[in-house]
Amino acid sequence: MERPVFNTVNGYDYALIALYFAIIIFVGFYAARRNKDTDQYFEGGGQIPWFLAGLSNWVSGFSAFMFVAAAGFTYRWGIGAALLFTSATWAYLVGFLFFAKMWRRCRLSSPLQFLTRRFSPSTTYFYSLTAIVPAIVGIGQGLYILCIFVSTALGLNDVSFEVGPITLSGFQALTIVTGFVMVLYTAVGGLWAAVLSDAVQGIIIGVMTIIILPVSYLHLGAGEGLMAGIERLLAEVPEGYFELNGPAANPWFITGYVINMMLGYNVAWHLVQRYNSVPNESGARKMALLCCILSLIGPLMWILPVMAATVIFPDMNAIWPQFANPDEASFVSLALLLLPHGMIGFVVSAILSATLGQANDAFNWLAATITRDIVVPLRRRLTGKTLSEKGQLRVAWTTMSVVGVLGVVVAFIIPRFGGAFQFALIYFSLIAAFQMPVALGLIFRRTPWWSAMAASSAALVVAITLMVIGVFPEHDFARNMIVEAVVATLVFAVSAKFFREDDPRHATLKDLERDLQTPMEPDDSAVSAGAMQVYGLIGSVCLILGVVLALCTFLPGTPVAPSHINLIAGAMLLVLGFGLRHLAAKANQ
Repeated sequence: MERPVFNTVNGYDYALIALYFAIIIFVGFYAARRNKDTDQYFEGGGQIPWFLAGLSNWVSGFSAFMFVAAAGFTYRWGIGAALLFTSATWAYLVGFLFFAKMWRRCRLSSPLQFLTRRFSPSTTYFYSLTAIVPAIVGIGQGLYILCIFVSTALGLNDVSFEVGPITLSGFQALTIVTGFVMVLYTAVGGLWAAVLSDAVQGIIIGVMTIIILPVSYLHLGAGEGLMAGIERLLAEVPEGYFELNGPAANPWFITGYVINMMLGYNVAWHLVQRYNSVPNESGARKMALLCCILSLIGPLMWILPVMAATVIFPDMNAIWPQFANPDEASFVSLALLLLPHGMIGFVVSAILSATLGQANDAFNWLAATITRDIVVPLRRRLTGKTLSEKGQLRVAWTTMSVVGVLGVVVAFIIPRFGGAFQFALIYFSLIAAFQMPVALGLIFRRTPWWSAMAASSAALVVAITLMVIGVFPEHDFARNMIVEAVVATLVFAVSAKFFREDDPRHATLKDLERDLQTPMEPDDSAVSAGAMQVYGLIGSVCLILGVVLALCTFLPGTPVAPSHINLIAGAMLLVLGFGLRHLAAKANQ
């Protein structure tokens, strides 16, 4: 087939991407002004408005994986993608009904403090040490996938850079620059930086997907309108495309995937941190409900365009023969075909946004854990002294810098293992062994102090053993998830026989149970007018991006990608920007 004519990234797109980087770094320094102490740095001082916290949490669930691997899954398997990638909706609904209020009632200063209160300090040390490597690998994997995508979009794959005696490929140079920006704005600004940048990223992703959805179907309709595009899709998609196929038709995979979603979207440490960054449990429940709604609507906004891509690009192998899995280029192919210059840079920025939002959450909760759950208690135990606020901030900054460097190193190494996708699927299915006891520990509290360590260790050992001896290798992801859930639950249940109410090591558990029975009363004054002013900052960012995109209307377009698309996106951002600034001004009255 004839290769479509794509709009390759040009200087204007590079300028917009550079503007995005500058905005993100500025947000980090702006957020630093709000951090008066470590409570502000790690938790936002419990002052973060629930809408911002919810938007931030939802965006952090995205990464380039969603626009690359998940897009490839949608292109290949069809409607099953909607079943899988909207499943976080039901996990957040459970969070709205139960986990949100319970996590807020825990009154935590760092996510893993729950383990100390519910189980023991030993459990916290155990989890802290076992969490470091997965977090670093997760950051590295995100960087790897992101930079593979962006370096391809920017045409950097065949470019090399001489840095003294070292020669870096375009991919490696981009990885280092992206990692530096990620560390800089998160280390400087703490949780406020993560939340504010996530909000900007959410806006970018939202506008980009709102634009590309109708444009895809208008193009498919060949000038006869949106409905004609939908009718053509229904008529020309591959046979069985609107039936469950592949993994989505496998009940074992679905079971494992649902378990993964329920754990990942209810007991992940960055989520626990978000729930404790809002003033009360009412805000936490609103946050979960917002994520629930966005998790239903958001994925459909990019699943539906990729479905259109199956008709627009019926043979991705012919278009991208150099890719190991050409289907994964379906979303970016749509963007490069149908969007004009200006919006192309916007799309690259959106993909950057998605992965940076996911990684900065890992940075923040990991720094909070190492600082407050490892360094501070060890210092107190060894010297009898408490580390000062400035000392804690220095530890956090150092932690983020080291983790960032190691994440870049992991991104360089992953290609030697054959790529990130299958590696991630297996690796993180094993890490779920540590999440199950956390969920069980919040629900059932009559188990001894060692029960979480025993349950997670047993689940991990059994899963690794089955993997090594090759049991059900064709269902490796489902096997790991289901086995870990079953083994962890059984060990946790058996451990209840050894629970003793009068064990002095359960003193903190009694305090925790009292807190869990004591609601965090709603307090409308808890979010200060100063905290609401952050809407003004986000509004200003929207106005800047809106003006820039509106000016891009004067760039030359094509019949397929007319430049007036930039004006539509710019107008959306301007309206949103003025609305947010009005909200901030009203809060200040």
